[in-house]
Amino acid sequence: MTSAQILRDAHSRAGLTQGQLGRWTNRAASAIGRWERGESEPSFEMLERLVGAVGFEVRTVLIPTDDHDVVLVRRCLNRKAHQRLDDLVRSVRAVSSMARAASG
Repeated sequence: MTSAQILRDAHSRAGLTQGQLGRWTNRAASAIGRWERGESEPSFEMLERLVGAVGFEVRTVLIPTDDHDVVLVRRCLNRKAHQRLDDLVRSVRAVSSMARAASG
């Protein structure tokens, strides 16, 4: 999942417009639009801030929730916060890299 997909999904689930999300995070709606279209990418910290502003966490978007993945989710939750964050950062970078390679 790309940062554009994560951002679109989070703000649409919250029922917000790009303008509303921009006001909540002190960013221009045009910047949010560029991020959602994949024309540019927010930093990981900004992505966390944007997704957090609508009441979600990036990791909840990336962790699969199908029944067969429950064991993986439990294993992840048993890890310390810094370990989960390190895993998440690696996953986001890997997914972003794969998405760029696939599109270019």
